[in-house]
Amino acid sequence: MQLKFIGLMVACSVATATMAQTTSTTTAKGRRTRELSPTEVNILGSYYSQTGEHSPVTGGVGTEELTDVTPTIIVNVPLDTVTNLNVNFGMDFYSSASTDKIDYNVSSASKSDTRTHLNVGISRRNNARRTIKGITIGGSTEYDYRSLSVGVNWAILSKDGNRELSLGALAFFDTWSLIYPIELRSQGELLSEDKRQSYSLSATLSQVLNQKMQAALSSDIVYQTGLLSTPFHRVYFTDQELPDIERLPDSRYKYPVGLRINYYTSDYLTMRFFYRFYTDSWGMTANTVELETPIKIGPFFSFYPFYRYHTQTAVDYFAPYKTHSSTEEFYTSDYDLAGINSHKAGLGVRYSPLEGITHFGLPFSSNTTQFKSIEVRGGNYWRSDGLRAFIISADLGFTIPGSR
Repeated sequence: MQLKFIGLMVACSVATATMAQTTSTTTAKGRRTRELSPTEVNILGSYYSQTGEHSPVTGGVGTEELTDVTPTIIVNVPLDTVTNLNVNFGMDFYSSASTDKIDYNVSSASKSDTRTHLNVGISRRNNARRTIKGITIGGSTEYDYRSLSVGVNWAILSKDGNRELSLGALAFFDTWSLIYPIELRSQGELLSEDKRQSYSLSATLSQVLNQKMQAALSSDIVYQTGLLSTPFHRVYFTDQELPDIERLPDSRYKYPVGLRINYYTSDYLTMRFFYRFYTDSWGMTANTVELETPIKIGPFFSFYPFYRYHTQTAVDYFAPYKTHSSTEEFYTSDYDLAGINSHKAGLGVRYSPLEGITHFGLPFSSNTTQFKSIEVRGGNYWRSDGLRAFIISADLGFTIPGSR
């Protein structure tokens, strides 16, 4: 609740500061200041629904039904000609039939819940050195989980503007509330650790190859330590009736590498290709391919079909329901860690007129806000273990003129 209040206060403060800044600079003795880029506001929302029959809460069998509604607001404010403030505040309202099975035949706190997250970042550009430096801090909370994060980033552009190298570092500090399956609670504390730390280093090199093609190569190194299992995931065994909670190693390394290519075919068609290779210290190897083809109909309207294929091997510690042995050191029946193939296909549409869709005034300000664009995207997801999902999302874009 406290984080929700802070998020709303930050959003209101950002909007008030933007309007006050514009008013003061345009009315102070007729003096004109250097023009700032407009403040950008994006209001996003999505609806997600899934079904499946391999819930890790019940040991790799049972319903995975879940719905999630996610409103988010992102505000990007130029504080001066070289400094930007970015605020991202959102909430997830979800209902999960699978996590409700933490307590059998009893409606548990996890059946429906709200996750709240807030991230604030500041970046500063040095035009003489062609560099951008930034820092971000953030946090999120839900019924059994709290997370704090801090990150830094740095980027440099080439003299001709055709090449950019960006580096980043990010750290997460998470704390679990140790909620166990109801039939195991009489055994006392089953875990001695309730914290998780994640650290990542990233590098991306973007290059304009020619007038029609641009490519970006990215790589990350991720290290996680602490409680990497989920306390209320059950595992059932071949040699005993009573289940245990999921047990996984207390450290994990991840190594993803990605390649993105954009090819401008014509004024009406662009091809966007993405490939990612992933491997980690738990034995998983994965490959992901995605293709998106924006097609313009007139100067302001476009639609883009997209398709994504993903395949992965299982981690060393996965086995289905009642196939683990209780003598094993580590075990999980979470199908997110299984060997699976998945597909995602859908369509997006975007409408963005040059002069905006409409204009309207803001209270307590002489500024005119521009309703700049609207984008709607829908997709179906299905994978080889039977899980099915549907998601639809919308993005409303607004701009508020900066001072002059």
